[in-house]
Parts: sequence; C-alpha cells; structure tokens
Amino acid sequence: MYDIIVIGGGHAGCEAALAPARMGLKILLVTAKISKIAHMPCNPSIGGPAKGIVVREIDALGGEMGRNTDKSHIQMRLLNTGKGPGVQALRAQADKVDYPKNMQTTLLNQQNLTIIEEMVDDLIIEDKKIIGVLLENREKYFAKAVIITAGTYLQAKIMLSNEKWSSGPDDEKPSLNLSDNLRNLGFETLRLKTGTPPRVAIDTIDYSKTEIQRGDMEYHAFSYDTTDYKPLENQVPCYLTYTNLDTHEIILKNLSKSSMYGAIENIDSKGPRYCPSIEDKIVRFNDKTRHQIFLEPESIHIPEIYVQGFSTSLPKDVQDIMIHTIKGLENCRIVRYAYAIEYDAIDPTQLWATLESKLIENLYFAGQVNGTSGYEEAAGQGLMAGINAALKIKGKAPFILKRNEAYIGVMIDDLVTKGTQEPYRLLTSRAEYRLLLRHDNADMRLRDYGYKFGLIDKSRFQKFTNKKAKIENELNRLSNIKILPTNDVNNYLNSNESAVLKDSITALNLLKRPEISYCNIMDLLNEETLLTKAEIQQIEIQIKYEGYIKKTISLVEKMNKLEDKKLSVDIDYLKIPNLALEAKTKLNKIKPLTIGQAKRISGVNPSDISILLVYLESYRKK
Repeated sequence: MYDIIVIGGGHAGCEAALAPARMGLKILLVTAKISKIAHMPCNPSIGGPAKGIVVREIDALGGEMGRNTDKSHIQMRLLNTGKGPGVQALRAQADKVDYPKNMQTTLLNQQNLTIIEEMVDDLIIEDKKIIGVLLENREKYFAKAVIITAGTYLQAKIMLSNEKWSSGPDDEKPSLNLSDNLRNLGFETLRLKTGTPPRVAIDTIDYSKTEIQRGDMEYHAFSYDTTDYKPLENQVPCYLTYTNLDTHEIILKNLSKSSMYGAIENIDSKGPRYCPSIEDKIVRFNDKTRHQIFLEPESIHIPEIYVQGFSTSLPKDVQDIMIHTIKGLENCRIVRYAYAIEYDAIDPTQLWATLESKLIENLYFAGQVNGTSGYEEAAGQGLMAGINAALKIKGKAPFILKRNEAYIGVMIDDLVTKGTQEPYRLLTSRAEYRLLLRHDNADMRLRDYGYKFGLIDKSRFQKFTNKKAKIENELNRLSNIKILPTNDVNNYLNSNESAVLKDSITALNLLKRPEISYCNIMDLLNEETLLTKAEIQQIEIQIKYEGYIKKTISLVEKMNKLEDKKLSVDIDYLKIPNLALEAKTKLNKIKPLTIGQAKRISGVNPSDISILLVYLESYRKK
C-alpha cells in the first residue's frame, strides 16, 4: 500500500513524485522505462518568456527542474534585458542526454520513492474514490491517491504525410486503454496534437551563412541555491537562419501531402496556436517573406541539431527538398525526420484548483494530459498536484496559488476556470499582475510556502531569510540617509547626466531616478557594497517601480475582495432565477469556489455576477 501512485515519468511526473516523497509520504512512480524519465522528445530547452519564471517558481517551492537545468545546460541567456523586469526571463539550452540522466539519478536516490517499469491500464475505483491502479501485466497496486501525468501518450498516434500509426513520442509505446477507461468513468476528453521538426547532422551545416547566437558571458541560474556554475567558455552557441520564398513555394505546392492539410482525412485534433508547424506559418502568415529558424544543439554527446521553427508533417522527400532551400542548410543531412503526433487529454474544467478530479475523489491530473504544452507548464502542475495530494492525505488545507502570487497560479486558474481547446501555453500576456510575478522575486513570493511544506530545508531557508533581511535593512537605511547638494555631489550627478540637487534628498529618493543606479549611490556615499547582485537588483526594482507596484497591488486587493466571497460546491445554479442560461450551464460545470473565479468563466457576464452576489447575501441570511 502506497500513499500516492504517480503514473508517468515525464516532467510533471518527476515533480509529482519528488514533492510528496520529500514531504515524508510513500510514493510509487509507474513509468514505461526508467531510462526515459524526464526525456525531452521535443526541443531540449528550458525556460523562455513566462516559462522561465515558472521554473524559478518551481525552485522557490522546492521543486527540482531549476536545479537540474543548472546542472545540465549547455547554454543560458537572460531574455528581454532591454525591457522592464516584468518580462525578463531565463532560457537555457539543456543537454538532451545529461538532463534526463541527472533527473533519473535524483529520483532513484530519493528516499520514500519506488519506481517500477510498467504501463497502467486501468484505475481501481470504489464509491467514486480511487484506491489503486491495474497494470497491463494485470498486477494491482493500491494507494490513497493517484496522480496521472501521462503526457502525450494517451492513445497517441504519429502522423507523417498520409501515414498514421499508434506510437508515443520518439516511437515509444503509447497508452492504449487508459483514456477509454477515463471516458467510461465520465471524463470528457480532447484530441490535441503537436509536432517536432527534423534533426540534422551537426557537421553538414554551413554556419558561415547563419547568425551566431551565443549564451550570456555572465553566470545565471534557475535555482536560488546554485553555487556551482558551469564554465561560461564551455557554452555551445545556437545559430539563426531563415526560410525564404523558395521554401514557401515548395511547401505550398506540397500542402496536400501534409497530414494536417488533407493527406489524412477526418483529423479533428487541435494544434498549438503559438508554436505552429511551418505549413501553418506559411498559410496563416502568407504576407511574410521569411520565418526565423533556430539551429539548436541537442547535446554535447549527440552530433545533431534541432531545427527549431521547422515543425512539419510533410513527407520525408519533401522535407529534404525544402530544408535545402534554407541558407546554411543547403547540404545538410536529416538524421531524424519531423512528424506530428496527436493524443488524448482531459477537459481541465473537470478539475478543482488543487488539480484533483471533480468526478473521482483523490484522483489528480497534471501536465500535458490537462491540455497544456511545454515541459515547464507540466512540471509546475506536477509539483502542485504532488503537494496537494500529500496535504489531503495529511488532513491539511489545500494549497492554491492566486493569480497575483505565481504564473503557476495563473496557469492552473486558466485551465480549471476557462478550459482549453488547444495546447495551452503560458505567455506573459496571460498574467494581469505580471509586474508582481517577476523572474527576480520568485523566492520572495513562494519560498515561505516551500519551507512550510517541508520541501525547503532549514539551511536553504536561512539563506533566503538572510537575503530578505539584508534587502529590508538596506531599504530602511537608504530612506534615512540624506544626500546634500554639495559641489562634489552635483559634479558627480552632472557626470552621470542627472539633474543637480538644490535641496537635500534621501538616498532612496535619489535612486528613483532612472539614470541613477545603486552603485552610483554607493559612490556618492563613498561606501563599498556588501550586497550580492541579486540583492541589489531587488532594491533597485522595488524603488524604481514603486509607483507601478503599488498600483498593481491596489488592483490585486480589489480582486481579492471577490476571491474572499466563497461559493459552495453544492449550489445548483440552474435553480437561481434570472441567471442567463449560458451562465447557469457554465457555473454548474465549473463549480467555482469564489465570486472571483466565477467572474473569470467565459460566458458569465457582469449582470450574472450581480445576481450571484445578491443570491449569496440572501443565502447567508437564511
């Protein structure tokens, strides 16, 4: 008997298994192959806009993805440095061999965690409550909770031109029966698709015709606890090239040979809007004369290049012709051809915000099975499902991140409140409070939670509290230091193209000037800083963006008043008079827990919310 069984060893499954094991529970991870745990069948990159912040949030909560990326990357860059802190994020090119290998080592050495190689065929249910799983070999394992992290394996089929066959990513064995059994239990499922581009031999590319994309020559880390950095000089560059009109002409001439454009009939699966195939790009953006193609190394151990931006389901001979039209790839050799893959996912509106199923008690879902795309989104859900399953078993309150607390909270709220009809991808535009959800402050937002749940040990937490205290003390100190309008001060300000002082000013208020840095303040005070780069960054952002941050917090406080108005899951909205029919249907399906969540449901209008508020008040008076 286990406390929790986790189905699937992808990025969601890794976090879903590690978190409750570290919280002291007995965990079983069931995966087809241990050697495929944390496998990266698509682009071996971690991070990017919004996604990189999720990885930092995972780390702040005590998850593993950030630490593993720091050990396993071959290049790292901080994106959007020319823009504000609300959109900056790390992106790493992970090593496709080292990343899963290092994660497997972590899982295999984790106390309280057992791993077996098998496939789950069915769930064992009693009285609408899950009690275990049935394996394909007919063995049964029992647990208090089960987390399904089946990725893109549920009834997965690979598509290449007019061919279609049953297979998971990289020709792995798919899960054939589990999604049918979920439907038999009453779950609504979606048919989604994604794709992968060709890989080409690294020594068949003419790099002189491309633009080099190097990693940053300064140390970055996803984890707040990383101290052992990989040598900067060992980073491997990526390269940029472009499609052209010749490429587009070949694609358009052969469009009917694409799986998604007529080569296979009756395909109703939906692909990712924000990571389309090259065919989709040419059709949807027919005014563009070129599209970016990034040549990204997959590993220092594998002589292959991932051709990012060239995902396709066109036949192999067409792939050969069209890739040779691209500068630098005229003589390249494809070693693995592109393909599309379709699979089953569940409608995520069937989940509570804890990621527990509304239909079957103690059954949780996390990752791409919930309709998301991306390793980072999967890992964030896996961590939250693991924490919440553990908390429920321990009889403790659930852990639900608000939209103003984390991108993970935005993602889960979007999924369970709005649902999705296509692979969901996190974007900075999805977060209305993104100035609060920054790359630099994930630990300030979330590390207390990680420590509370036992995922952050005392030494790591002490390091965090020391950092927090140093920032608070320095902000207080700067607010009490007066800088006088002396000749030396004004000459220094002049040299930095900053207005001279006529009256005294606090160091904190002087730092509000866009052109003045914390280092400038130290120069004026004739002091040497004892703070780290990260601590200085926190001070500068809190001071320079104070007005914007306060305005955002004010909006959060207004919204949180609606979040404080709780709704019972037992309400039958069909019986509430004057509600619009669509609102009644949507509210009955989603079963929102607060007025705030109800307001975010598509099809629920402000007038419906007003009626709900009146109903709530009358209900409480009874």
